[in-house]
Amino acid sequence: MSEPTKSENTGAAIPGQSGSGSGSGAAAGGPAAATAKGSGAPDAGGERVASLWTDAWTDLRRSPLFLIGGFLVLFMVVLAVAPQLFTDGDPRAGGFCNLADSLKRPSGSHWFGFDVQGCDIYTRTIWGARNSIIVGMVTTTLVVLVGGTLGLWAGWIGGIGDSVLSRVTEIFFAIPLLLGGMLIMSTWGEGNAWTVSAVMAVLGWPQIYRLMRSAVLANKHNDYVVAARALGAGTGRIVGRHILPNAVAPVIVVSTINLGVYIGAEAALSYLGIGIQSPAISWGLMISDAQARFLNAPHVLLFPAAVLSVTVLAFIMLGDAVRDALDPKLR
Repeated sequence: MSEPTKSENTGAAIPGQSGSGSGSGAAAGGPAAATAKGSGAPDAGGERVASLWTDAWTDLRRSPLFLIGGFLVLFMVVLAVAPQLFTDGDPRAGGFCNLADSLKRPSGSHWFGFDVQGCDIYTRTIWGARNSIIVGMVTTTLVVLVGGTLGLWAGWIGGIGDSVLSRVTEIFFAIPLLLGGMLIMSTWGEGNAWTVSAVMAVLGWPQIYRLMRSAVLANKHNDYVVAARALGAGTGRIVGRHILPNAVAPVIVVSTINLGVYIGAEAALSYLGIGIQSPAISWGLMISDAQARFLNAPHVLLFPAAVLSVTVLAFIMLGDAVRDALDPKLR
């Protein structure tokens, strides 16, 4: 048998290399390079590039937990944005409530019945979704922006700033979300969706800060980051292309779950009378108004409480599905 020629020995392509210098490019990108593409775009050979995000999206599309949770979340968002699509009534309009209808039970024309003031519970429940979703979305956005930015900076730069911020977060962690919210809102006075969101964001950012900081510390000394720096990549490129894409996954998971927690916390504050105040509409306010009439008119409490529970559960389901898809240990 003839020996292979020199060209046969050296011509075989090594996976991950396509020519001179490609090996160092792959090392510089590492998992972050694939993640940065994120869309699974075809490479030069026409094959899709594997990445954390494309694999996660493939898993999510097959997950019943994600499909159910995502549908419920989308439905609640549409409910909050355009309640007119689901009811012709407007609880903000004059003459909406009629005391003659007080505590009437559900019927074919009024599915949820009437509350103590003779207001249609179905219409109020539909319109109440707006404030609850606003609080959840705004609080989560503020928490991610503040906590994520500070965590990224502290984890990458380190030094005295990191030490000071770490001590500050320890102080905030000693204050429970609901208890701290009760203290601040009772001092603040009259509340609305925006003030409740601001208070919960002040109390909630340390969790995302610690999560982002830990993820940055775990990734900034990896080989692909060292290789990118050796190839002359600047700080902005390294952080934006390599560190952030690999550190943001746990933040997305926790933020999705926490969104439902913030909606529940707003309802608790409104139930206690220190959250969103009348004449605004909130599921927590509706539950608070119904508690005294629960024994002789349970429908007044059950319907807004059920919608609140389904909404919180939907976000938790969505977060669990995203966690399962993004956590490589669960694959």
